[in-house]
Amino acid sequence: MIKTPKQPTTIIHPFNRSDQREAVPMAAATSTVVGLATSSLSSPSSLNRRQTTLNSAFLRSTTTTRNPLRVSHASGGKYTCFERDWLRRDLNVIGFGLIGWLAPSSIPAINGDSLTGLFFGSIGTELAHFPTPPALTSPFWLWLVTWHLGLFICLTFGQIGFKGRTEDYFEK
Repeated sequence: MIKTPKQPTTIIHPFNRSDQREAVPMAAATSTVVGLATSSLSSPSSLNRRQTTLNSAFLRSTTTTRNPLRVSHASGGKYTCFERDWLRRDLNVIGFGLIGWLAPSSIPAINGDSLTGLFFGSIGTELAHFPTPPALTSPFWLWLVTWHLGLFICLTFGQIGFKGRTEDYFEK
C-alpha cells in the first residue's frame, strides 16, 4: 500500500488585511500559538520546549521572552520588585507610637481641654444625631484631622527611629 502525502490545509493568516490574503499551510500556522505571557500551545513536540518563542509577520526573527524584573534566585525564584518584608512592621512601634501620641495629646492645652478629649467629645456629639452626617462647619473635622495627623507623624518617626536603631543606622 502506497501512502500519498496529505495536502496541507490552508488558512488565512490573521495579520493580513482582506485585500492581501495569502494562504498559509495549517502546520505552519499552528506550530506556535502564543497568548499573552503563556507557553506555546501546539503539537506535543513543541510542548517539550522550555523557552517560549514569538512568531509573527511583524517580527523578523524569533525572540525569546524574558522578564526584566526577574532576579536569579531572589525570593525563591519568584518575580519581585521589592523586598518581601519591605514594611518590616513591628508591634512595638505601633504600641509605643500610640502611647507616644496619646500622652501629649491628652495634656489640657486648648482652653483647659485636651486634643484627645475634644476629639472624642465631638465624636459623641456627632453620634447623638447619627443618621445625619456632621456639618462641614462642625469642629469635629478639625479635631479629626489634627488628632490623626499627629498620630501618623508620631508613628512615622517611631518607625524611622526604632528600625534605625535596631539596624544600627545611627551608629558612627
